[in-house]
Amino acid sequence: MKEVVVGVLALVGLFFSLSGAVGVLRMPDLYTRIQCSTKTITLGAIPALVALVVAAGWYTPYASRALIVAFLVLVLNPAASHALSRAAYKTGIAQTDRAVADEPRERG
Repeated sequence: MKEVVVGVLALVGLFFSLSGAVGVLRMPDLYTRIQCSTKTITLGAIPALVALVVAAGWYTPYASRALIVAFLVLVLNPAASHALSRAAYKTGIAQTDRAVADEPRERG
């Protein structure tokens, strides 16, 4: 049973990693690529780390380290992608011409 759970979690991580990689290649501008890479890292790494915890056991050094890394990825990855996209916007990197709105420019 444990092998099935580990396999399913690994496949979920693989699916999100693959879909995020395809998204990075297909998206038209930097901002949507940042969103795709954030999804890849967060939703691809967390199931893989949980699969490691389940496979190695809950009371092992691997489990504690994997859970710490999963927590840090969950907290720091969205903040880092926000900082990247904000810096790109502040330096003037344009959005795609298909963007619906530019809310910061409309407000300011």
